[in-house]
Order: sequence, then C-alpha cells, then structure tokens
Amino acid sequence: MKGIFKSKPRTPVDIVRQTRDLLSFAARSSESRESKREEKMAELFKNLRELKSILYGNSESEPVSEACAQLTQEFFRENTLRLLITCLPKLNLEARKDATQVVANLQRQQVNSRLIASDYLEANLDLLDILIAGYENTDMALHYGAMLRECIRHQTVARYVLESQHMKKFFDYIQLPKFDIAADAAATFKELLTRHKSTVAEFLSKNYDWFFAEYNSKLLESSNYITRRQAIKLLGDILLDRSNAAVMTRYVSSKDNLRILMNLLRESSKSIQIEAFHVFKLFAAKQNKPPDIVSILVANKSKLLRLFADFKTNKEDEQFEADKAQVVREIAALELRDGP
Repeated sequence: MKGIFKSKPRTPVDIVRQTRDLLSFAARSSESRESKREEKMAELFKNLRELKSILYGNSESEPVSEACAQLTQEFFRENTLRLLITCLPKLNLEARKDATQVVANLQRQQVNSRLIASDYLEANLDLLDILIAGYENTDMALHYGAMLRECIRHQTVARYVLESQHMKKFFDYIQLPKFDIAADAAATFKELLTRHKSTVAEFLSKNYDWFFAEYNSKLLESSNYITRRQAIKLLGDILLDRSNAAVMTRYVSSKDNLRILMNLLRESSKSIQIEAFHVFKLFAAKQNKPPDIVSILVANKSKLLRLFADFKTNKEDEQFEADKAQVVREIAALELRDGP
C-alpha cells in the first residue's frame, strides 16, 4: 500500500508559511536541542532554495507568474522579510545567497500591478537601517548590500536612505579596507545618487554644503587611487545630469572645487584625467564665471593649454576632441579678455 497516498505538493503559499515558521524557530533556536535545530535549519535551507526556484525558474522550467504572485503576496502579508533579514547571520553561506536572491527578486514582483515590496518597506523602513549597518559586518556586508541595492529601486526607500544619517557613513564604507565590501558600498552609493533623478536633485540641493565637503575631502582627495577614480566618474555623472543643473552651476562656481579638479587633471592615471576633464569642462564652459574662477584659469592658462595639447583618449573620440577644442578656446579667450 505504500506510495498509493502521495503527499499533496506544497503550494507557494505553503512554502512561504513554513519558511516563516522556520525563521521564527531560527530566531529563538538557542533554546532548542542541537539535533532538532540542525533538522529545522536544513528544512529552512531547502525551503529557501525552493522559493528561489519558484521565482527564478530552474533548468527544467521558467517561473510561473501566478505562482510568483502567490508567493509574493504571502511573503509580504506578514513579517517574513523582517525575519529573513534578521536571521540571515544564522544561515549558512549557500542559504544566505539564496535568501539574497529571493529578496532581490521580490522587489520586482508585481501583484495586481503593484510592487507590494515597496508598500511593505515603506511601513518598515527600519529594515533599511539593518541592511546599511551590514557594511560594518564582514560576513554579512555583501549579502545585505545586494539586498539594499534592490530595495532602493523603490523611490520612497531611496529617499529614506538619502535623508537619513546613513548617507554620511557611506563616505567611510567606500574606503573600507576589504576591497569587495568597499566596492559594494560604492555601487550602492552610486545607485542612491543616480537612480531617482528628482529625489537626488532635491537631496543634493538641500544637503549641498556637507555633502560636497565630504565628497571632495574623503573621495576626490583620497589617497586611494580606486576611490578617486570612482569618485570623479560619479561626480561627472551627477553634474552632467540635467536634473542636477542647479547643483552643477553651484559646484562650478567654487574656486576650491576648481583647484581639486585641476589637481586631478594632473594625475598620472589617464582614466582619472579623462573623467576629471569631463567635470573641468563645465567650469570652462560656464558663462559669467566668478572673478576668482577666472583668475585661477588665467594664472594657469599656459599650463592648461600645454596639458590639453597632448591630451588624448586611448581611442578616437570625436565628441571628446570637440569638447577639448571648446575648452581650449574658452581658456584662450579668457586671457584675451583679462590680459593687459
């Protein structure tokens, strides 16, 4: 008779509910016997793998939208995400990876045309505090960092992070000694400052003074080559974005900013020089330059023209050459206007 009564296959809702129960157990598992704990954790790891398989599909089948919707709805109906985030340190490495992929995918899942992950996070913004603090934990940083980047796809979540005290911490996270964690923090920082244009423009306008003081001193003037290279590239992306026109105008009116950019133009690294040029050209192109900007450019005119005479990209770039020619004309004209 064995095998006649097959167990009914578990639905996505069943798997989420059981996962939630197992996570609750994991959260308080210090009280339980070791053998029981191992058994429950093995079940939890298996469930996380199943959730991932439903959301992403597997080698045999594509994900089924109805199953994904059911899973998503149940996942956010109660505090499964909170449990998963807080219990992540108790999981083994493979389960952490699966959990990270599950959380990432759920940020994109729509139920009745709504991103319900966004609604959930908006009501549970303190979870972002946990994810960001993850950068201070070597074992958790990359998992929490990947989750965080997916969560800030939602504008309300990104705004929360931008407006929080956490933004100041990123200037330190980007320079953490472990390269992979520093790079992950830099990727999150870039996402925060480029994804949601209107929110970023508002943030930069409101926080201009402290933000760019930190940006200049900790990133653009960092002793670390990679930090400087990433920072000057990101600065160009920010200032050249039309949404940030007001911020750009303010930035290129500062003689201190100009001095930093001119130092970056003199770097031995070609890639830093090129990225610095893309920001420097904004100073040169600005109409009605402040007198102190004009005087610095005039005082350094011959050095700048010599620099640009030999200034080339590694491959032909017509736009770059056109920009360079325009900058040279602007600087030459300044001497004519301001010379004796």
